Amino acid sequence: MNRARPWLLAGAVALLVLLADQLSKLAVEESITPGETRSFFPGVQLVYTHNRGVAFGLFPNAPALVIALIAAALVVLLVYFQRHITMPLIWLPTGLLIGGALGNIVDRVRQGSVTDFIKLPLGWPPFNLADSAITIGVIALFLVIEHARTHS
Repeated sequence: MNRARPWLLAGAVALLVLLADQLSKLAVEESITPGETRSFFPGVQLVYTHNRGVAFGLFPNAPALVIALIAAALVVLLVYFQRHITMPLIWLPTGLLIGGALGNIVDRVRQGSVTDFIKLPLGWPPFNLADSAITIGVIALFLVIEHARTHS
């Protein structure tokens, strides 16, 4: 197997996630005032908020810790990816996770917080496309690893 191909595929997925995330955040920033809520789909609202922490607003007053945690997670992911690069579809969750992390890092560097805008019912905190890519990427990574484990 060409070892460059998974890197290219992961990079392409990461770039697509990063672009979709940043363009969606820009659209929200230009069309919704902070704190305003708009109905989008039944049960889904758009709201323009900022999150200084990580998942669910954890560590909002520790930006250095947040960046360190994200960097450490990315290093672990990239080492795992390189060591298991021949695993079928490993490039997909890797690309989703890298793209999602980069999308939120760009926000942190640009404005000191992450723009969140998708609000689901039942008190779920607002999130963004980068967060969605990270969540789907984690699930996909577990599925890819489990599939490889049970079919080896």
